[in-house]
Amino acid sequence: MALSYDDASVFSGSCKLKTAAEDFSVVQPFEIRSGVEQRVPFLFNSPHSGRYYPERFLAMARLDRNAIRRSEDCYVDELFGGAVALGAPMLAANFPRAYLDVNREPWELDPRMFAEPVPSFCNIRSARVAGGLGTVPKLVGEGLDIYSGRLPLAEAVARIEAVYKPYHETLKRLLTRTHARFGFAVLIDCHSMPASIRVGDNGLRPDFIIGDRFGISATAALTETAIGLLTAMGYTVAHNKPYAGGFITEHYGRPARHLHALQIEVNRGLYMNERTFEKVAGFDALADDLTRFSADLMAMPDHHFIDLPLAAE
Repeated sequence: MALSYDDASVFSGSCKLKTAAEDFSVVQPFEIRSGVEQRVPFLFNSPHSGRYYPERFLAMARLDRNAIRRSEDCYVDELFGGAVALGAPMLAANFPRAYLDVNREPWELDPRMFAEPVPSFCNIRSARVAGGLGTVPKLVGEGLDIYSGRLPLAEAVARIEAVYKPYHETLKRLLTRTHARFGFAVLIDCHSMPASIRVGDNGLRPDFIIGDRFGISATAALTETAIGLLTAMGYTVAHNKPYAGGFITEHYGRPARHLHALQIEVNRGLYMNERTFEKVAGFDALADDLTRFSADLMAMPDHHFIDLPLAAE
């Protein structure tokens, strides 16, 4: 069950919450990239592409500066950055996914990670926690442990208070403002996936995976248009498998309220060397394609997002 962010008040006065805030005293934990005016009812979000690793965090980790990046959605904010010039704001994380994952419930915590018992309201039995990928992750890609020992529970609380809550408050504010101005809002949640991902019985390697929580988070027209545009560009596109969308897509996608959320996963093999984290020759061409894709998606008629059949949520 999703919990209120206010549940953190349980810890008031019992934990020092300044540590995580100090991690981002020089570099802000996230930023809004936008033009002078928002011209379209679309908002782009890049929650996993943060590349600023605080020294305090690195000192806590057992991994080196390269290994700890294996869960990072490298350069995704740049790949979709062309949408900003088209009039759509982008919320982009600077904090890394290994430090905190905002695509999880606020209290999706693994009790085995902490020196003290976690509160009873935490979700400790989700599949994501079991896989080591909770709100405060235990692992990075390829199953590498981030820490050599248990963390103080206060560390998790500090990160949730100082970074997670403000991030989601900002995302909610941007969506609310967009909805108020245009009558509907469309959230494009931008991610990347390892080149090793295969789908289907034939082991197809998709270039993109479009996730709409199996039709729950967005109008079918948005999903079908996104898949059609990418396919027409020559890309191989899968739908919902193995990634149907995480907490952000599920939490903010409410088509009956004219709030639509779509997750897009890009295959890292298209644009980077996963071993060295360097961009490859196809990076600029892919970024151009995604700018064109974004423009065509944002040109969809409004009625696709507003004139929907009534349905229970």
